[in-house]
Amino acid sequence: MAARDFLDEVVDERTAHNPEFPAMVEAAERRRHLLGALAERRREGEHSQTAVAAAMQSSQSSIARLETSATDARLSTLDRYAHALGYRVEYSLVPEGQGQAQAGSPRARPSAT
Repeated sequence: MAARDFLDEVVDERTAHNPEFPAMVEAAERRRHLLGALAERRREGEHSQTAVAAAMQSSQSSIARLETSATDARLSTLDRYAHALGYRVEYSLVPEGQGQAQAGSPRARPSAT
């Protein structure tokens, strides 16, 4: 077992005050993973942040913030980002306790447009 560090202590402290805290952290990790996948698709498609921002009617700096996870993105923003790349994001409900590798994780798929 790995040694506990400061982050473990912070999670423990926050969880003591809010039992939902671990679930919020997991949700943030899923969004960060999805944003990472979108950024990877952008780079693979050789789209600049500026071009994606223009398609989203946004700014290059907002795309940079999204890709560095410096913000908690709205679902509508994730949808617009995916659409700008020719993808759509699909969502499904999964009972609590099922692993993230299950089919219910958000995933980006190319759109039919």
